[in-house]
Amino acid sequence: MVYPDMKETINLLKEIVSIPSPSGNTNEVITYVEKFLNELNVETKRNRKGGLIASLPGKDEKNHRMLTAHVDTLGAIVKEIKPSGRLKIDLIGGFKYNSIEGEYCEIETSSGKKFTGTILMHQTSVHVYKDAGKAERNQENMEIRLDEKVKSDDDVRELGIGVGDFVSFDPRVQTTPAGFIKSRHLDDKASVAILLQLIKQLKTENIELPYTTHFLISNNEEIGYGGNSNITPETVEYLAVDMGAMGDGQSTDEYTVSICVKDASGPYHYELRKRLVQLAKDNGIEYKLDIYPFYGSDASAAIRAGHDIVHGLIGPGIDSSHAFERTHEDSIENTAKLLYHYVQSEMVI
Repeated sequence: MVYPDMKETINLLKEIVSIPSPSGNTNEVITYVEKFLNELNVETKRNRKGGLIASLPGKDEKNHRMLTAHVDTLGAIVKEIKPSGRLKIDLIGGFKYNSIEGEYCEIETSSGKKFTGTILMHQTSVHVYKDAGKAERNQENMEIRLDEKVKSDDDVRELGIGVGDFVSFDPRVQTTPAGFIKSRHLDDKASVAILLQLIKQLKTENIELPYTTHFLISNNEEIGYGGNSNITPETVEYLAVDMGAMGDGQSTDEYTVSICVKDASGPYHYELRKRLVQLAKDNGIEYKLDIYPFYGSDASAAIRAGHDIVHGLIGPGIDSSHAFERTHEDSIENTAKLLYHYVQSEMVI
């Protein structure tokens, strides 16, 4: 059995995480994905929310599948320009201020200009602030130090920076000789790279799928509604491909594909979960079952929106989710293998 090339997948992942795409400002990365798919002669269309839908015809055109992964990431937005010329921010997505302290960032203005900066505590200098280590990491205390000669709010405005400008974080992507991938935004650009490579292999090998299959590259997942629309009435199975979260009490690791049993929205479809497990067993794919208590996916968003679908969730295991993330090529590979067999399998209903 020949699976998608891992080296290609990792290189694609590195390219995608390097494209800034905080929720609300994803056109650049969607355009990149669109071009990738169009070069494969894959039919695509954009929805009104700015996401991208790719479709592959199957033998059964009456019953459809949909797989989704999201390209939008955590980020921030300029809330206020301080008299000092530094910027206050408001967060986009569910993460904590301490996870971005000291991070390099990029501010994109409404006219498209880009400026760099660093996210810091106002009370950073231990030589000046006695409470530098104790002060709370929150919106009031954290700010962006621009890499520009600004001494006032008027100086900042003259650059074209204003309230509402998007802030993206430096991914700092690295791969290691031991096979680890370290980067921000592996949630969920690792899964996007996996799906794109899957589509490429299906097209290259002229594999005919049993069902017409849609791939939704969603762009609002981090704020809760990326994949809750544009689901065809014929769609029976809907599989979200997103990260598996690691931590105390979790079985997910960085080397296997994580199959979600339940998240904050409730249990995923039992029969689909069992089918995914059986596919993994039948094909020698390393997997772990897990529950994510503080997690929601595009599949759970689709269920909440009222779609009558069979829903599931799988993905590579990601350490330190919504912070300095890491996974291993083994987890990417096991996820890719399971998806390869899943899209060629029979439906559970």
